[in-house]
Amino acid sequence: MAVRDPLMELEEVLAELGVAKSTFYAWKATGRAPKTIKYPNGSLRVRRSALDKWLSEHEENA
Repeated sequence: MAVRDPLMELEEVLAELGVAKSTFYAWKATGRAPKTIKYPNGSLRVRRSALDKWLSEHEENA
């Protein structure tokens, strides 16, 4: 059985990142947000793997 890559609701992503919805949409508008999936009703989802990849790409070396 294949392991699914869970889809996260936008509210879950916002909570994990600790940012406001307006901040996320500003990042999205400028191409700086994690990749999203847009449903026909307009709601957004983010694959867990896409968020993890995005977080890794934004880590700073101390």
